[in-house]
Amino acid sequence: MSTRSENHASTTTTHGSCHCGAVHWKFHGAIPDATICNCTVCRRYGALWAYDYDGQGIELEDKFGALRAYTRGRPTLSFNFCSHCGNLVSWRALKPGRDGLARTALNLRLADPDDVAGIRLQRFDGLHSFEDLPPDTRTVADVWF
Repeated sequence: MSTRSENHASTTTTHGSCHCGAVHWKFHGAIPDATICNCTVCRRYGALWAYDYDGQGIELEDKFGALRAYTRGRPTLSFNFCSHCGNLVSWRALKPGRDGLARTALNLRLADPDDVAGIRLQRFDGLHSFEDLPPDTRTVADVWF
């Protein structure tokens, strides 16, 4: 799970939206990698995550109030869905970190495939060790379908 530390002044912006278009997102700056996780939630959703922070590199637009959160147990994060079409849009930390920023991840499967195809994958063992696994040579295009 990468955390970006570079300046968000990059001119690169990746866009995504749910199927019905009610919720849009932007990722400002270069996306360093896409996390593919094997936890009980992520493997069911098939999400590919790009991480940053609300108000920093990530911008969510929900003009119609369509986002709905799913949490479980003693939640530390919410999984956020479009209530109209059901697409998983993001997850968000429920409490800010020590720096006051809320960690957020966007589902890259909602982006145009050509815009994210070359992003390398980072495997994360969310099921057992909760650690990054050895580097993967694959990219998003390799797991697109």
